[in-house]
Amino acid sequence: MAALIKRTGAMELRDPLDDSFSALVRSIMYQQLAGAAATAIHGRFLKLFAEALSPSAVLALPVGVMRGAGVSGPKEAAITDLARKVADGTVPLGDVDALNDDELVARLVQVRGIGRWTAEMFLIFQLRRLDVWPVDDYGVRKGWTLAHRKREMITPKALQAEGETFRPYRTIAAWYCWRAVENFVLPT
Repeated sequence: MAALIKRTGAMELRDPLDDSFSALVRSIMYQQLAGAAATAIHGRFLKLFAEALSPSAVLALPVGVMRGAGVSGPKEAAITDLARKVADGTVPLGDVDALNDDELVARLVQVRGIGRWTAEMFLIFQLRRLDVWPVDDYGVRKGWTLAHRKREMITPKALQAEGETFRPYRTIAAWYCWRAVENFVLPT
């Protein structure tokens, strides 16, 4: 890991969004899509709102408008469920900074389309939590495997144990695992 850190440089995260609701909508929008496609669809989606994106604004959209912007049916259902659950208080977002990681993950996974991975990415990129270790993330597993020159992909269970070395800064280790995948060059 030391060589990877030296080669990659300091960790840099993209700026968080202004609010948790918008960040979660963005996460849903980007799930299982290539960056350029997700960016285009997300941009068209945001143009649907004359004012700011909010749970009430999402719930006020006429049926079919999201689909017209390119949002798939499952993503539309997830965004609507998020908006409904935030609006009715099932998934309040005003106190996210006061919750520990496990409490927040448990709250977020109540929303259709938000699983543990999406919740962990929210913890890392929106809330800047430093001790998140997404062991089910393919990129983290692949990066760990590459950085440690292993022949077999590390399992989530084994990665969980390896991560203990980096506690309470496992997010940083995960970030470098992602960089290992991006920067991997096959030997010639």
